[in-house]
Amino acid sequence: MFLIVTKYLIPKGYRGLTAFPFVFVKYSSDKENTVFVNHEKIHLRQQLELLVLPFFILYILEYFVRLLQYKNRDLAYRNISFEREAYDNESDTSYLKKRRFFSFIKYINKSTL
Repeated sequence: MFLIVTKYLIPKGYRGLTAFPFVFVKYSSDKENTVFVNHEKIHLRQQLELLVLPFFILYILEYFVRLLQYKNRDLAYRNISFEREAYDNESDTSYLKKRRFFSFIKYINKSTL
């Protein structure tokens, strides 16, 4: 994992972006934020499982499905299964040691409002 600080690659309203093997962060202080870094590491694992490109295809497709479902960009983003898994487990720094393959699948039908 390579942590790179850059404000130019991060979309407005977000603090980070993960594209294997890189984690781009908007603020250098986030490099020391263990919860934030763990969230991004979960995304790295998801990307590895799906061989990177399929991850992004599924991520974008699910975002548009959620956008149709919720008619709200933030709710759509928060309800993507990959994000649900990352948010639900970001505080557990040992999560990746015990995580099973394709754990994001159980979050597909789970939602947050």
